[in-house]
Amino acid sequence: MLPAETAPGSAVELSAPDILLWGALPYIMVVVLVGGLVWRYKYDQFGWTTRSSQLYESKLLRIASPLFHFGLLAVIAGHFFGLVIPKAWTEAVGMSQEFYHFNALLVGGIAGVGTLGGILLLIYRRRTTGPVFMATTKNDKTMYVVLTAAIVFGLWTTLASVFEGEQGHNYRDTVAPWFRSLFVFQPDITAMAAAPFSFHLHTLVGMALFVIWPFTRLVHAFTAPLHYLFRPYIVYRSRDRDRGGSAGAAAARTSRTAARRGWSAVGTRDRDTRNR
Repeated sequence: MLPAETAPGSAVELSAPDILLWGALPYIMVVVLVGGLVWRYKYDQFGWTTRSSQLYESKLLRIASPLFHFGLLAVIAGHFFGLVIPKAWTEAVGMSQEFYHFNALLVGGIAGVGTLGGILLLIYRRRTTGPVFMATTKNDKTMYVVLTAAIVFGLWTTLASVFEGEQGHNYRDTVAPWFRSLFVFQPDITAMAAAPFSFHLHTLVGMALFVIWPFTRLVHAFTAPLHYLFRPYIVYRSRDRDRGGSAGAAAARTSRTAARRGWSAVGTRDRDTRNR
């Protein structure tokens, strides 16, 4: 591993583990993720679900689920802002590094604590509620461990920045350039290798989470009910619409029913009572 003081992008000799972890592994992760999603959709569409357990227990779920999901949305937004938007862009609009760092720690800390609290409550609920625990697969148990580890290590890097202050590592000089370089297929391995071990660990656990993603209940995150926008309307008709009407209305209803070839009346209790 390279020392932390190595300047990002400098000409240094890279080791084989650095090339494997930061040059090849991200693309292997993407192949497994996309291939797993395609395989799951093709061969397990009926299993493409969260396997909701709300029927078994809902009181704790009403607290834990929003806490986790809203916290996770904030965490994702923070990662996008920190990794995708270059440091030069925020400086160009007048945002100082100190102001960015303060907001990142404040918002990131709150979002991380909320997400961690939500996932711990969900795990507690799943472990202590019998029917919910019985519906948990081995893959899902592994997913909970990896997901919790990713959140904990991410929160660790955030809290470490607080205690280190100005001497803390600026991931926008190492991790962020490496992340953006992956999309142009020119991974800046040197930059990522210069990051501290805590960032390496958080990144590796995050990639492990995406590798197992297609094979767990997390797959539902890639499901958007877009077909709802194009499906035909569902028309509801009440059988009691003509109740209390005249004999002529009843006769007309009987005539309409008789005219439908292939249809036969169902002898339900309310229908039999109404026709007496």
